[in-house]
Amino acid sequence: MSKIKIKNSKQKIADILLKIGCVNINFKKKFTLTSGKKSPVYVDCRKLISFPKEREIVINEMTKLIKSKYKKRIIVAGGETAGIPYSSFVSHKLKYPMVYIRKHPKGFGKGKLIEGEFKKKSTSILIEDMATDGGSKLHFINSLRNNALIVKDIYVVFFYKIYPIAKQNISNMKVNLNYLASWHDILEVSPNYISNKEQLKLEKYISSIEDGK
Repeated sequence: MSKIKIKNSKQKIADILLKIGCVNINFKKKFTLTSGKKSPVYVDCRKLISFPKEREIVINEMTKLIKSKYKKRIIVAGGETAGIPYSSFVSHKLKYPMVYIRKHPKGFGKGKLIEGEFKKKSTSILIEDMATDGGSKLHFINSLRNNALIVKDIYVVFFYKIYPIAKQNISNMKVNLNYLASWHDILEVSPNYISNKEQLKLEKYISSIEDGK
């Protein structure tokens, strides 16, 4: 079988995630996703932070995406915990201020949900490692808005983009979800990494989820 060539930036990111082992496929023992759903596939973008060369490519793509929309300085916000390293990398690259959002207020001091310095009515973006159905981002978005920060965009490395409920969840938050790669991009390059049998199983599974089965 001839090797599939990388044609665009989304395929490039998908290829990186496959190459360094962020993409996990196991049809015998299902994984539990952040959303609580059970799945034979799981993408672990936390692993990416241990690979400097590949991480740099990913961060460059994300900052390029951000700069194409935001020409002026904004606040980069990371969600606890996986979003914190990515927001750090992005804010350092762009030389923008950063804050991070706790899942729960700390039980001492000021009991803040947002750590860092910011001015009210400032424009911010939420950075996360990934999104499954988008529902877990609601707390972070509400925390930013409850602290008088303006947020209209979420940026993630990977978006599952297969759950029908995701579109509604994102719409309810009144945000845009920007991503570097999805399962559709994985499917385009995964034949370079898995057998034909596994590829067919993967394609069938992704299709069944999109159809709501």
